[in-house]
Amino acid sequence: MEKRELICIGCPLGCMLTVELEGKEVVGVSGNTCIRGDKYARKEVTNPTRIVTSTVWVKGGDKPSVSVKTKEDIPKEKIFACMRALKGVCVEAPVRIGDVLVENAAGTGVDIVATKNVERV
Repeated sequence: MEKRELICIGCPLGCMLTVELEGKEVVGVSGNTCIRGDKYARKEVTNPTRIVTSTVWVKGGDKPSVSVKTKEDIPKEKIFACMRALKGVCVEAPVRIGDVLVENAAGTGVDIVATKNVERV
């Protein structure tokens, strides 16, 4: 039986988790103080995903760039491909929170959305 140690990021407590695996199957999670810890640990060892945050350039705006994020979490192994897809992206102002700036980033099926407003100048 394999054991993996993790620090939970499901809530601010940061519990030390121990995940027990038999092959690729999770047979136990301990150390969590809430249900989110159990859910996080099972997902992290079987199918880790992340929200990606970055910025993209804005043309004609009151700010030179806008913060962006993936609308949903993406597979962890797609993070660098997602960042490469953002390289060189420049959008026209105005930009509104929630605007889709890149569709289907790196073939993940997940869009990149703006997290701030940028006004036109």
